[in-house]
This record gives sequence, structure tokens and C-alpha cells, in this order.
Amino acid sequence: MNVLVSLSSFGAAEVGRHGQLWCTRLALEAGADSVEVRGELLRNASAELPELAGLASVYSSPEGLWSDNGALDEGALARGLAAVGVLRAHRLKMSIGGYAAGSQGSLARLRELLHEQAPEVELLIENDQTARAGTLPALQGFFSAADSAGLDLGMTFDMGNWHWLGECPLAAAQALAPRVRYVHCKGVQRLPAKWVAVPLAESMAPWRAVLRALPADVPHAIEYPLVGDDLLAVTREQIAQIRSVR
Repeated sequence: MNVLVSLSSFGAAEVGRHGQLWCTRLALEAGADSVEVRGELLRNASAELPELAGLASVYSSPEGLWSDNGALDEGALARGLAAVGVLRAHRLKMSIGGYAAGSQGSLARLRELLHEQAPEVELLIENDQTARAGTLPALQGFFSAADSAGLDLGMTFDMGNWHWLGECPLAAAQALAPRVRYVHCKGVQRLPAKWVAVPLAESMAPWRAVLRALPADVPHAIEYPLVGDDLLAVTREQIAQIRSVR
């Protein structure tokens, strides 16, 4: 099983200070098999993406596949695919954004664009922290429609995001496991006013049961804060923990 580090795990301040190339090198030195580049943390995409070419296997787009009015956002898809191409990555991770029942007619267009522009890239749909793109009913409805349109789309299963929407991560894992091709490992704790991401060992959620319900042979990425005076040692320890529990 490959273990990745989502570069957002180092925090926006740290990534902003050092850049994603520095963070990538640290993650690889700590034993990660690869990294997930974060589009929202790129300071200068035209300069940074070429520097990261060949080092990342996933590009995470901050844009949704459908706009708020339910229209397929072809520009967002094109930008995501272009970034994947520069990185020489294999996977593009996006949410469904504003997809709704009335968006079904654009699924054929999505299939056409993927076939024409990047047949070698695997588009993975992530459950985000919005009701339209992060609840179990929303995602089940989307995947059912995608199947009917002849789209073979896998899923990035974020273990933690369900909590932000009051959803049960274990029920979601049991329902969506056949779709899952990439796992975001994320523990959670509840503060008085909000949920926060934490390492799995500090999580108040049943993370072991969730992991058992998900495929073990797909890539798993750390997506929780990696902080400490010795960041290399912290990262190495967390990578080893993911491998040990899987």
C-alpha cells in the first residue's frame, strides 16, 4: 500500500514559507511514497508545478466540477487536467461542487472531455465539507447518475469530512467502499464551536472501524496537521503509523 502526504498537512503558513517543493522533499525523505499537491496552496503555479514534475501522484483542485448554478465547469476541469499534465501525476481529485439533479445532462459531456483531453488521468471524486457535495445521499445520487452515463469514476474517501456535515463516516464507508480508490486519513476532535482535524491516534471517531470498512490496497494519504520541532521525525512517525494500521 502506498502512503502519501497531502501537502496541506504541513499547514498553510509552513507551505507558504517554504513552498510545496520543500514540503515534498521532506515527505519523501520521511518515507512517503508520493505526495498530493494542493492547488489552493500554490503561490505561483506556472513556476511551482514544473518544479514538482515527477514527484507527485495526485493533484488536488480547489475548484468544484460543477458551478453553483449546476453547470459543468469545463474551465475548472481543464485547469485541473493541465496541472496534472505538468506534474506528470496520475490522479486528479475534485469535488462535485454544485452538481444537482438538473446537472445529469452534462455527465455525457464530462465523459467526452475526459476521453478527449486526458484518457490516462483518473478523476477521483472527494466528499467535501458542503451539503451539496459531501453527504452520503448526494454522493450516492451522483455516482448512480454517473454510472448510467457510462462514467467510471472512483472516489477519494475523506474519513474526517463527514463529521462537518453530521454524517456517519462508518455508514458512508460501508456504502461507498466499492467506489474508493484513494483514502484521506484524518482524525477529528470536537471543539466547542467546530470540528478540527487531528492525527488518527488522537481522534474521537471510530477510525479503525472506518479503515477496516475501506479497501486496504488503495493509496492512503495523511491529511491532518503535521507539526513539531522536528518535522521530519513527526512526518516519519505518522507515515509509519498509517502503514502499521493497514
